[in-house]
Amino acid sequence: MNAEEFRAAGHELIDWIAEYVEGVEQYPVLAQVQPGDVRAALPPSPPAIGSPVDSWATVMADVDAVIVPGLTHWQHPMFAAYLPANTSYASILGELMAAGFGVNGMLWATSPAATELETLMMDWMVELLGLPSRFLSSVALPSSAGGGVIQGTASEGALCAILAARERATNGETNRSGATGQLTAYCTAQSHYSLEKSAGIAGIGRDMIRKVECDADFAMRPDALAAAIATDRAAGFTPSFVCANVGSTSSMAIDPVPEIAAVCQRENVWLHVDAAMAGIAALCPEFRFVNAGLEHADSYSTNPHKWMGVQFDCSLFWVADRQALLNALSILPEYLKTAAGDAGAVIDYRDWGIPLGRRFRALKLWMTIRLEGVVSMQTMARNHVRWAAEAAAFFAADERFDIVAPVQLNLVCVRHVNGDAATDELIAAANATGKILLTRTVLDGRSVLRLSIGTRATTAEHVRQMVAIISELAEPPGNVRSAHF
Repeated sequence: MNAEEFRAAGHELIDWIAEYVEGVEQYPVLAQVQPGDVRAALPPSPPAIGSPVDSWATVMADVDAVIVPGLTHWQHPMFAAYLPANTSYASILGELMAAGFGVNGMLWATSPAATELETLMMDWMVELLGLPSRFLSSVALPSSAGGGVIQGTASEGALCAILAARERATNGETNRSGATGQLTAYCTAQSHYSLEKSAGIAGIGRDMIRKVECDADFAMRPDALAAAIATDRAAGFTPSFVCANVGSTSSMAIDPVPEIAAVCQRENVWLHVDAAMAGIAALCPEFRFVNAGLEHADSYSTNPHKWMGVQFDCSLFWVADRQALLNALSILPEYLKTAAGDAGAVIDYRDWGIPLGRRFRALKLWMTIRLEGVVSMQTMARNHVRWAAEAAAFFAADERFDIVAPVQLNLVCVRHVNGDAATDELIAAANATGKILLTRTVLDGRSVLRLSIGTRATTAEHVRQMVAIISELAEPPGNVRSAHF
């Protein structure tokens, strides 16, 4: 493909993307294919060497006929599954521009603009979210000061936090000897599964993750955390890491971070706050209860790629002490040494995460903030929260349903009063319509329907349709009402 062909295809692709985004509601939300269907519809082998290449039109015909029918449409306004993953036109343009630049931001020297824009964006987000100033990324501050980095996902941030906590707890011995000893880590059954995965990768061991008891709202009990730490210390273990949830995936549980922080400070244990789901709500001042206790956190993460209209992947990760992170992750071979890096005059973000190579993620965050505006993001979040509350009120007034978790932001957890089988059948029946997509979770050993309202294209009318579908499919049908909020 030459430049002229690229221009023609690119113009056509932009039109195609806009038509897809604007017309996504025409598709079933869930992909209507069986395992193997997509592969079977495409050639089993690559084009033979020496054969003519395919035309753009041929490739796009396969996209329309095979790829699109095999997609679950996350931008569909009736997508209410898993978690928010909304995007925006500005973010798409930022992603396209980053692809066009094709730079690797592993060091400041490999693309100064990529590094300095990322540093600036992390500071912008501290301001926009009202986060503690200790998370500001300024190279003018002492090396022991904090800072932020854009990771691919919150799972990567959790792994980095565990590694930093591991090194702090062992005075760097694990990096030198590889022996993790008897380190323990703490979370709840509501915490993201990646914590167990990270503990295994970090050499702490999945069986060394302690699941702390929760209260009736699925939030961690600080007294239970303190007791678990005391028990482990008495048994000769070394408590090293605690993860507090601010918006857990299953139930939107918000742990009491200030009280948990007090335990962590007293016990000298690293506190990581995972706000991947809910942290972006702090764009709205009235939702900044999600920031409670962050002034005492050692690390913090939240995801613009969930609820801010920024294209996946873009996860924000801050530390209060950057040196702890660097001690865990920094290795400097000769071929990566630079004068600016040796002088400590710049940030080299390859020391702040797992991979060496780094995408120019800051560009799409910068363009989204500038071109979409924060007001549009605040309006979207406020609408989603209001509609979730209205949906919950509707279910609460229907004798066939129970609300099983506090509706604190944009997630409604509801179950059928007839039990697990009735709840599971309801979820399956709703998804089978192709009009809506829901996901199931388990809370207190009971099946639960999750209604996650977070898609950018969703309107109040779409939420009414979602509630109506669930209500109409629920048994017994005798008390079905129209969905009026």
